[in-house]
Formats: sequence, structure tokens, C-alpha cells
Amino acid sequence: MKVLFLEIDAERRWATAALGPAFLAAFLRRHGHEAAPLRVTLDADMDDLAARVREAAPGLLGMSLTTRQWLRGRDVARALRARLDIPLVAGGLHPTFSADDVLRHPGFDYVCVGEGEEATLELVETLARDGEVRTPIANIQVRGGPPTTQRAPFEPIDALPWMARDLLAEEHGVVHMTTQRGCPFPCTYCAARMFNVLYEGQTYGRRRSHESVLAELEAIRAAGPLSYVIFLDDTFTIHHPWVKEFCRVYAERLRVPFSLHARADTVTPDLLRRLKDAGCHQITFGVESGSPRVRRDIMKRPISDERLLDAFRWSKDLGIITTDNYMLGLPGETREDLEQTLALHERLQPDDFGYFVFYPYPGTDLFRTCVEGGYLPDDHLALPANHRTSILRLPDLTQEDIASFYDRFTAARARNLERKYGDATAAAIIAAEMKASAAVG
Repeated sequence: MKVLFLEIDAERRWATAALGPAFLAAFLRRHGHEAAPLRVTLDADMDDLAARVREAAPGLLGMSLTTRQWLRGRDVARALRARLDIPLVAGGLHPTFSADDVLRHPGFDYVCVGEGEEATLELVETLARDGEVRTPIANIQVRGGPPTTQRAPFEPIDALPWMARDLLAEEHGVVHMTTQRGCPFPCTYCAARMFNVLYEGQTYGRRRSHESVLAELEAIRAAGPLSYVIFLDDTFTIHHPWVKEFCRVYAERLRVPFSLHARADTVTPDLLRRLKDAGCHQITFGVESGSPRVRRDIMKRPISDERLLDAFRWSKDLGIITTDNYMLGLPGETREDLEQTLALHERLQPDDFGYFVFYPYPGTDLFRTCVEGGYLPDDHLALPANHRTSILRLPDLTQEDIASFYDRFTAARARNLERKYGDATAAAIIAAEMKASAAVG
């Protein structure tokens, strides 16, 4: 069977496609099936898209969807179903934790709940053989059927084939890599960590061997340019023995510049020095809030201001570029908390930063908090996750409060960019980002 994975642009062309389909495509190809990508651009005409799908002649369509992509994915699925009769399976974070809602919408026949390689292969082979799903498939929920059961996470993770790079839209030798699945931290806003809950009683967190990671990168370099590596693990710097050995072998065999994501409480001066010596060029730290109370009590991220300041200072002293992220408008947050975030930002002085209005992702602890507190409007599932305006009705922050602080963060970022690039370039960057964020949904 041939599977056509639809990559859904929701606000602008993504720098890389979803990683999930790249893993699935490689796994399906290993077992004798075909897999191909088709990007659905923002200006795509649905009649033209249907014609391209018909020409590709797949037996199954696939979509990997975040909550930000959900509304556009829903509309594309409906439009295609009105023109074509090809079954569609949706996976990724949003369908995993909103399977019932996704399957209520026309065009979606199956949802892959959780990890997808073995489940998608079984679905493909069942459809190729029988034309329909007659008996339950673990991790696959069927339209009109009961919730699915969970199969054990794939082991050993090194046995998975490397991602099918033709699905990743990588350019100029910049590649995206993962070394692990799962995150051990209990952050209440994060849907990714909810896989640990989904697989309760089973070990979901797994990390590849150094040889597996290095061999894949060396194969990429042998096939074409390799100029920069972006490690997309939620927290690259957990388990220091693994990271230290990685730094040693990476420096010996590759030494290609790379970036990663880290938590401030998982780095030390020694670890950062090893990363720098191996080629680490940039680190993104999740600061999220300048309020210790919000980090501790609402986000379940009990990291002190002092540890955050240390991590940024240690990184800067080594010449590592620092980026951080902030969230605004969480349930339980106040104007004073947001003032503290701005104040901490001025002390951290990152090289760059992102700032996002909080959106409650289905499956997370804070989504349940919003449901139980009555903060969500009745039509919340039909509202876009644009990260610029809040959909919540909060007792301690108004929509105007959040919009005001968003503007202040925008002004702070403009000042940061002006220092680096000058007024005109900074203004152009901010304008482009504002246009993109306003276009979501």
C-alpha cells in the first residue's frame, strides 16, 4: 500500500515537517510499503489538492497534527472527503489526546493514539488485506468505535529505521535530530510529557545509543552537506553520563555546530563546557515565567531565579548563544507575576526570546484545570491556538491585561533586535512575526 502524508501549513511554511511521519515512512518502507509527502500550503486550492492526491493514488492518507494545526487539518480533511473516498488516519499530539473529537469530524476515519510505527504498519496491512478494520488494532481508534488499547512502546529504540529525510524539507545542510523519546518532567502545560501518563506502568522514556546517533549523522554527511544540527529533544541535557560521552564522541567524529533545548536545573558549568567544546552553538532554555510562585505551584517547574541566572551566565561566558521562552496568561497568574517575568527577562538578557499567550492543550494538567475552573468558552475546540490572544476567561487577568503585556514583550523584543540588527531590520522581523501569529486559524 502507498501512504501519502499531508503536511499541514497552519500559519506559514514550517522550517521542517513533522518528525512523526518521517519515522512512520521509514518504518513502512522497511516493511515493503510506499510512503510519500505532500505539503498543503496556505494558498492551496482544494480542487487542485484533490487532483494531486488522486494522481498520487494512495491507499491511505495520514496527518500529524499539533493543536495549532488542528483547525486547518480539520478543514482540509473535510474538503478532501467531499472530493475523494480515501481513508485518513490522524496522529500526533492533538489527535492522541482528543481522539473522540477528531473522529467526530468528517474525513477522519482513524486516530493513532500514542506511538505510531507498529500501529500504523498493522493498520496499513489490515487495509491492504481486508479493506477495513474488523478487529481492534492497539493504538488505533476507529471512527464510531470504542477507545483503543495501548501497545508497549517500541523496543529497542535503536532498532527503528532512521527518519525518511525526504519528508523533512531540510535545506542547506541543516538537519533535525532526536536522540530520545519521552520527558521525565511533570510540567503541567506540556502535552509531550503526557505520553508518560498515557503509557502509565510502562517505560516510555528511551534514549538512543551514541553509535546510533553518530552513525545517522555520518550517513547524512556522506550523502550531502551537513552544516548544522538541531537537536529537538525536549530536554537534551538529562542524564549527564550520556551527555558527557556524547560530547566526547561527537567532538571526535563530527564537530558540526549544533543547538539544543535544556532546563536550567539540568546544566552545570562543566557540562556546558563539554557541550561547547563539542560544537554547541546555541541553547534554548524554557524560563516560562519570572514568578517563582507560578513556576513552582502552577507549572510544576520549581527552578529558582538564581539557577536561571546562573545557567544564562555560564552559557554566555562560554560564548553559547542563549534563547529563552516565556508564557503569558496562565490560570492563577496575576499582573504582578507578569511584571516579575519582565523584570527577570531584563536580568537574564538572552540573545533572543519567544513569548506566547498560554493555550491549554488537550491532555495536559492545565487543560483540566481550565475545564474544572470554567475558564474555557463552550466553543473552545473551534478556536485557534494562535498564542497571541487568550481564549480563557480568567478571574485574575483580563483579555486586556494579557494583550497589554504581550505588547510590552513585543516592545522588549524589538529593543533586543534593534541592538543586534538596527531599527529597520528589527521592525521588519517583528512585523513578519506579528503577521504570522495573527494568521493562525
